[in-house]
Amino acid sequence: MPDPILQEPLYTQPGHLLRRAQQISASIFHDEIGSQVTPMQYAVLCVLLDNPGVDQVSVAGLAAIDTSTAASVAMRLEEKGLLSRQVDPANRRQRILTLTGQGRDLLRSLNDAIARLHRRIFEKFSPEEETQFMTLLQKLVDVNNHQSRAPLTTARSRLAAEAAKNPVPDKV
Repeated sequence: MPDPILQEPLYTQPGHLLRRAQQISASIFHDEIGSQVTPMQYAVLCVLLDNPGVDQVSVAGLAAIDTSTAASVAMRLEEKGLLSRQVDPANRRQRILTLTGQGRDLLRSLNDAIARLHRRIFEKFSPEEETQFMTLLQKLVDVNNHQSRAPLTTARSRLAAEAAKNPVPDKV
């Protein structure tokens, strides 16, 4: 009989289950991808594919990682030849990141492995269960983004923030 000190058993707590799900996902990622890149490096490369020439701080926000981690990930990816980092002439403390041809080739080559990873994660789910799970997981992430130590920023939210700072008068 479990000790009644816990109101909620460990194996039913959402935080524990989310940590286990991430642990399983990372394990499958490494099975499929090997040591080519880590899940975080993959995320940064994907962000750069969609946002060429973005600064390092923005990459951190778009990948939902802290800025110091983004800097170290970018340095490792640069060492691997997968991205280039250039000093931003407008702000010499900032780095502009660009995916290299080798980085693009790597992402292209990983498509089949990422598809296998996806299939393995959901192999025991029906298509409806997978859709429902992904919808609820996205909702969980979206409604709790503000509680993250490294919240996701999106191009849309950045544009909205810029628009709020510089409102355009209504046309009459």
